[in-house]
Amino acid sequence: MTSPPLPQHLQVEITSACNLRCTMCLVRYRPPVNKLAGAMRPDLFRRLVDEVPVRRLTLQGLGEPLLSPYLPEMIATAVGRDVRVGFNSNGTLLNRRRARELVQSGLDWLHVSLDGATPAVYESIREGASFDRVVGNLAGLARAKRELASATPWIRVVFVAMRDNVAELPELARLLARIGVDELRVQNLSHDFADTDPAGAYREIREFTAGQALWTDEDSAQARSTFTETARIAASTGLKLRVPALTDAGGGNCTWPWDAAYVTSAGLVQPCCMVMGDDRVVLGDLNRSSFAEIWHGPAYQDFRRRLDSAEPPEVCRGCALYRHTF
Repeated sequence: MTSPPLPQHLQVEITSACNLRCTMCLVRYRPPVNKLAGAMRPDLFRRLVDEVPVRRLTLQGLGEPLLSPYLPEMIATAVGRDVRVGFNSNGTLLNRRRARELVQSGLDWLHVSLDGATPAVYESIREGASFDRVVGNLAGLARAKRELASATPWIRVVFVAMRDNVAELPELARLLARIGVDELRVQNLSHDFADTDPAGAYREIREFTAGQALWTDEDSAQARSTFTETARIAASTGLKLRVPALTDAGGGNCTWPWDAAYVTSAGLVQPCCMVMGDDRVVLGDLNRSSFAEIWHGPAYQDFRRRLDSAEPPEVCRGCALYRHTF
């Protein structure tokens, strides 16, 4: 199998440290990571963007990007190379000063996670966060764009739909339209973790997913009704909306290992951002090899071959993106 050209899209985990313990995130089920120890080294980041002809750069992973002390210079590096750049944030650290700096930086997009329309629901999911603070910070970001007459960053709220929060979507759409958010993206939980040991290190997040995923017929019926109402509100307010599919299409046609790559803060290269956990699949280490050597190497070649077959890697089979339900 001939390997594809180097990718134009990279997703880089610029920090593995986070200030929250969200119920659906692997960070909750692992020991805390120090802010400095978890940050990707600037020299590794510069080497990576020097080696890869990247045109789109996503600066996020399991950690909170606003905790990285190197975030401003990483954005500046991308903007200086005419690379589209953005990231996802939990929004807790997005104060007025940071909002204005990000608008002025040339950042293309900023996605903020907001999984409820009330403090009780949101704060039960995003442990350690304040609903009022995050909503205020979102409104402040939209205000900073208006004050600076900037079309960017595009502001998207990301809502992870689960049994405990999906009913809040219509009210959230109304709220976001009022404060000037551009888009609401609804997504399912990313993985069922069925490839992991039921009694092993992924036991807790595997059990959480089984209890919250909208993958049963009864859950799907409720979610569809909620999505329909949310779409009506979005259309009437001008809020852009994307909701996920709820029917498993059977899997396949994932192009991540041909089009893009995910790099952890430690420099480990993984096939995509959906894996969660660098002990599940690693295709190379940038501390030992160049990106090109990894991309064209036997591990990547074998992974692509298997993914393109009727017997994909175990880690892919429970992935919502692979199943077309993300």
